[in-house]
Amino acid sequence: MSTDSTNTLAKRLDERLSRRKATLGVIGLGYVGLPLAIACHNAGFSVIGFDVRQELADTLNSGRSNLKTVPHERIAKMRADNRFEATTDYDRLREVDAVMICVPTPLSKHRDPDLSFIESTGRSIAPRLKPGQLVVLESTTYPGTTNEVLKPILEQSGLRAGKDFFLAYSPEREDPGNPDFETNTIPRVVGGDDPITANLARALYSQIIEKVIPVSSCATAEAVKITENIFRAVNIALVNELKIIYAKMGIDIWEVVDAAKSKPFGYMPFYPGPGIGGHCIPIDPFYLTWKAREFEVPTRFIELAGEVNEEAPTYVIDVLIEALSRRLQKSLNGSRILLLGLAYKKNVDDMRESPSLRIYEMLEKRGAKVDYFDPNIPVVPATREHASLTGKTCVSWNKETLSSYDAALICTDHDDVDYEQLASWLPLVVDTRNATRGVKTNRDRLVAG
Repeated sequence: MSTDSTNTLAKRLDERLSRRKATLGVIGLGYVGLPLAIACHNAGFSVIGFDVRQELADTLNSGRSNLKTVPHERIAKMRADNRFEATTDYDRLREVDAVMICVPTPLSKHRDPDLSFIESTGRSIAPRLKPGQLVVLESTTYPGTTNEVLKPILEQSGLRAGKDFFLAYSPEREDPGNPDFETNTIPRVVGGDDPITANLARALYSQIIEKVIPVSSCATAEAVKITENIFRAVNIALVNELKIIYAKMGIDIWEVVDAAKSKPFGYMPFYPGPGIGGHCIPIDPFYLTWKAREFEVPTRFIELAGEVNEEAPTYVIDVLIEALSRRLQKSLNGSRILLLGLAYKKNVDDMRESPSLRIYEMLEKRGAKVDYFDPNIPVVPATREHASLTGKTCVSWNKETLSSYDAALICTDHDDVDYEQLASWLPLVVDTRNATRGVKTNRDRLVAG
């Protein structure tokens, strides 16, 4: 296609975006894709959401949400406006002007990048790709994925990126359960490998997001996201290591961090816990370590942080074992343990990569009788790595039930839990999240994990 034809296609798309007449497609309607679809709708666009799960499409089309962090009312309003529809029919990609890909990027069992969802999505788009469409990858991945993996698959259509269609990368930035930010208020980085594509990507997101930060290429934008999450992983590892050191010295890590954050420059607070979870921090650093091997560059710092965070659940269990022995003269084997919280962070129902699941299985392997309480997860759904926990149910929150346990282990600090009651009903509470800082009575039953 000639330069004039490319410019014509780009101008036509830019006009449709600026007038908000474009139809936008979002592939993957999970914790990232659904909030993005809502933001696109709120900006005035018509939106088609694509997913492989028919049950999810039916739920959304009935005006109901499948996520705790997304109220049913938002979905109902979108449906009532007749500008949102969910579907499993990928032929409808031909109806959209721009498509944003929000599919998972997990690790394989050997901790290598698993790009199968990106690849299968690309193969679904390619035969339906039409001239002038903008395709944006949002899934977190290593630098080079957009051009080295997705682009060749899309070009099997016979169309060429940067000439017949436009390919960009914009890393998702979601923080489920955070009431201070929504998709449209979180600044968004966008990258394209040519000026026309970069301008179109910026034109798209500037209609949806309050602040857009353009960078020089897709690879740079991919590196931005990896850097953000490695920064967090390394600092969490550091504070988890400091927790162990200070505990030996009789120093409260939480008091240290709270005092340190009073410094208005040169310091940012990070907090310890039972491990790291979620869809980003436990996974993304290893995408870069894998890619770095191609360039024969060691990633010792990143890998060391991964090792420290990987050991956090073991430390927590060791604290529980010591507390049971010293305070109750009990061994872990045969003790009844209540695990408080299965979600990877507070106030959400998201269990992806949650350290609680690993801790649950580790406790059972050591002979403990384990149950859980999580107000957001009534039943444990099937997971790829923790099949043994599938179908387990949340216990009832009452004195009779909880007082039957020897100890509680707080792994997630949900706000809607009465920690005062917890401390009064159980003889021992090991707290990995400082959730019991406000408890006034029975503090002698509390142990920092």
